[in-house]
Amino acid sequence: MKKPTFGVIVGNRNFFPAHLCDSGRKTILKVLAEEGINAVALTPEDTKYGSVESLSDAEKCAALFRQHRDEINGVLVTLPNFGDERGVANTLRFAGLNVPVLIHAFPDTTERMTITDRRDSFCGKMSVCNNLSQYGIPFSLTRLHTVDPTSDSFRHDLRRFVAVCQVVEGLRTARIGAIGARPAAFNTVRYSEKLLERAGISVETLDLSEVFGRANRLRDDDPAVREKRAEIEAYANATRVPPEPMNRMAKFGLVVQRWMNERNLQATAVQCWTSMEEFYGVTPCTLMSMMSNSLLPSACETDVAGVVGMYALALASGKASALVDWNNNYGDDPDQAVVFHCSNLPKQVFTDIPVMDYQEIIAGTVGKENAYGIVSGRVKADPFTYCRVSTDDVRASITAYVGEGVLTEDPLLTFGGYGVIRVPNLQGLLRYICENGFEHHVAINLSQTAAAVEEALSKYLGWAVYNHDRKGVA
Repeated sequence: MKKPTFGVIVGNRNFFPAHLCDSGRKTILKVLAEEGINAVALTPEDTKYGSVESLSDAEKCAALFRQHRDEINGVLVTLPNFGDERGVANTLRFAGLNVPVLIHAFPDTTERMTITDRRDSFCGKMSVCNNLSQYGIPFSLTRLHTVDPTSDSFRHDLRRFVAVCQVVEGLRTARIGAIGARPAAFNTVRYSEKLLERAGISVETLDLSEVFGRANRLRDDDPAVREKRAEIEAYANATRVPPEPMNRMAKFGLVVQRWMNERNLQATAVQCWTSMEEFYGVTPCTLMSMMSNSLLPSACETDVAGVVGMYALALASGKASALVDWNNNYGDDPDQAVVFHCSNLPKQVFTDIPVMDYQEIIAGTVGKENAYGIVSGRVKADPFTYCRVSTDDVRASITAYVGEGVLTEDPLLTFGGYGVIRVPNLQGLLRYICENGFEHHVAINLSQTAAAVEEALSKYLGWAVYNHDRKGVA
């Protein structure tokens, strides 16, 4: 994930203390540098204290931003004083970046409220936001209306905004590989390629016959196959897996890796149940786990919409996402449940090194020798964010829900990849899922990024998003 770069607009208004723009600009740039964020901003040689006030200033700043269009993934508007509302709005309109915008206002100090040092940023922020609304430019806000940029509160705001920018930028140009057809028994994972394409998400397809054909042309002693097999063996405990399935997995993984590189893909959704086992002789789970672990999310059962949710969470957090089933109740606790898959969960989410084995459920149909390749283990007891993206053809819209919970250490003896979760008012969430026709799959990520994901998907991508943390908690 690349280092974030913000365009910075320092707002100024002529009858307020301009010297505050000088100190404010320096403070903001220092905080951004400390947070590992590159800044593109006017200098004091370009305009007064590098601020934006007049139409001419706005044109200069917009031209600078356009020069760095390919680098900038968000804009920070900071108001050391009241700020010129038109200057800010015109800069954003003229630049035409179409990236997320964060509005920040410096706080006044009660001991320094004379004409020499009074900011009035508290009031100016409202005027800036009013003008952006008139211009039709969406924007984000800090949690506090005015906030010291050196404070922990503002640094938290910055980190969340970085996550918002990463989700928006990543999804607007995402390229997803769909490997194989939707399993016939899974109407659940139907989706609209056209709605995703309208949102900037392209889907490339590859038939399983092509994957098997290319894999079967590879020799066991091919150096690239040997290298991929060594990579698999270093990733998980593979002592239970015979040599032949290991070679088949290595070939499959190599074919998919080459195809992803060729097509510039950031995520995949793979058909598994049960064509892969019947006609190729392995489950693809370990290879999918490895991709997800490398922040190239991979969803099973050709769940393309599901992998969009996985990718959104990975973009927001910089951590690996998993796709699980909302699978079982946990005793009689209404706010707890079991999440499960059989499994292709990424190594990052497991408590221990995952163990490769055969898929017990599928083995009953295709035979144990054709079902090797899953990774098993328990998910860490950590806070997590969940997200589900779905396409609604009837309403011609993309919808989603997000929220946060915790994975617990409550005892559970089962198989596959699994964990016990606790979500406030889980019954309300489950009712929402059922009443709104969402799938049984959900993406999870061991982070707390629901607010950032919601803001990215709803405010900047225009999707209909339900945040259970804000709307569903009794």
